[in-house]
Parts: sequence; C-alpha cells; structure tokens
Amino acid sequence: MAQSDTVDRILDAAEYLFAEKGFAETSLRTITSKAGVNLAAVNYHFGSKKALIQAVFTRFLDPFCARLAEEVAKIPKDKEPSLEELLRLLVDQILATKPRGEKDLAVFMRLLALAFTETQGHLRRYLQDIYGDVLSGYLKLVVAASPALPRNELFWRIHFMMGTVIFSMSGFEALKAIADYEYGEKATIEQTLHRMEPFLAAAMRAQLDS
Repeated sequence: MAQSDTVDRILDAAEYLFAEKGFAETSLRTITSKAGVNLAAVNYHFGSKKALIQAVFTRFLDPFCARLAEEVAKIPKDKEPSLEELLRLLVDQILATKPRGEKDLAVFMRLLALAFTETQGHLRRYLQDIYGDVLSGYLKLVVAASPALPRNELFWRIHFMMGTVIFSMSGFEALKAIADYEYGEKATIEQTLHRMEPFLAAAMRAQLDS
C-alpha cells in the first residue's frame, strides 16, 4: 500500500483512538471524524476495520522486526549471547524504531497490551503469521541464555518480562512525572528501558522454590 497523507492521517487517528478506547469500542466513524476523512477513504485504503487494526501494528512492527532479524543474524553461530546482551539488543531495536516520538512508543505499548487482553483473535493470528518466525528466533536465544527451567515456567517468565516493558512504557508519562515530583529525577524512555535490563535478566535467572 502506497503511503499517502490520507493513509497516515487515518493510521494516526486509529492508533490514538484504539489505544484510548480499545478496539471494540472505537468505530470507523469515530476514526474518520478524527482523521478528517470520509468512510470511503478507510474502505478504499484498508477495506475493513480488521485490516486497519493490523495496519496500525504493521507500521511499528515492520521496521522493528526487520531490525531485530538483522541483528540476530549477525550473532555468530558458535556464540551464546548473555541475557544482558539479548535484552540490550531488544531495547536498542525498540529505541531505533520509535514511530515518530516518545509518546508514540507509549501509545504502541498500550496497543500491544490490548492485543493480548481484548478478544482480537484475528490480530494475534496475524502477528504470529507475519512476525512469528523473527520473534521465535529471538526468544530461542533468550531461552538458551536462561537457567534450565521447565517450559511452562519459561512461558510465564517471558510473559512477565513482556508485561514489565509494556506496563512501564505505556504509562511512562505518569512514571516520569512521579519520578520528577518525588525524586527530582528527569527520566527518559532510553534511560528507563536500559534500567530494566538488569532487572529483567535477574528475574529470568531467579531460581524456582524447592
């Protein structure tokens, strides 16, 4: 799909409204009103609400996954990266593919949370079909760098890790304001993501209770 001003306006409006109201509660008419276009423009460029939801994710995930796949491919086959190295690699790709600014990353993280909490089976299938190979390749490295734990425990820890990043980034403006008010700290997204790296690595290495 050739990008145009109309497409970008629709995607910008949809991204913001989906993050604010959720997928089910956001109508196409609400999106077109905010974007300043008519319903025919959405149907022409996207065809359906499902396709529009998928396109919102594609705008961020296409460059992110392309960068991630490129960096993973650079890792020598005989090298086993540490958890810290893998987390830094992930953070670097998140920071490199911010759509337009810090607030856009927070919006995308809220959308990512919705993808796992709302009944959007088509979206999860779409993300798995398009990006599953890249993400699975990265997660295999994470599992290899983690302690020998049962597969079900690794499942939970990886999702706890994702949840930490999504929660912290989707509410970053509030966290930044609290840090400033309470501690006089001028937090940035880059600093905060890097601050998570040792925390997440330690959590992945934590031993199971005997």
